[in-house]
Amino acid sequence: MGTYHGACHCGAVRFEIQTDFPELTTCDCSICRRKNALMVKVHESAFRLAAGSAALSEYQFHTHTARHYFCRVCGIYPFHRKRITPDYYGVNVYCLDDFDPSGIPVRATVGAAMP
Repeated sequence: MGTYHGACHCGAVRFEIQTDFPELTTCDCSICRRKNALMVKVHESAFRLAAGSAALSEYQFHTHTARHYFCRVCGIYPFHRKRITPDYYGVNVYCLDDFDPSGIPVRATVGAAMP
């Protein structure tokens, strides 16, 4: 298991995750389709917000369970708290420093059909 550092575009929000990248996921819900993020699921114990809690803006919709976070300075989506498993984060791997997702299996998840 490795430790990876990430940030939003402007660097106001910085975080660290520990994962072995078993898979990456996409989602077809209304917000994820628009974000077009590629995510890795990380337990909250393997996630650390290093800086920028005051720069984060939260967005919730539909059941108001998932908590989507955006940098209020640059607008980038770095992570969210998951709806089905709220003790996990979905981390946008495109926000990780020097990370290449090539070769990691990608699973498409179905969010649009969730009740």
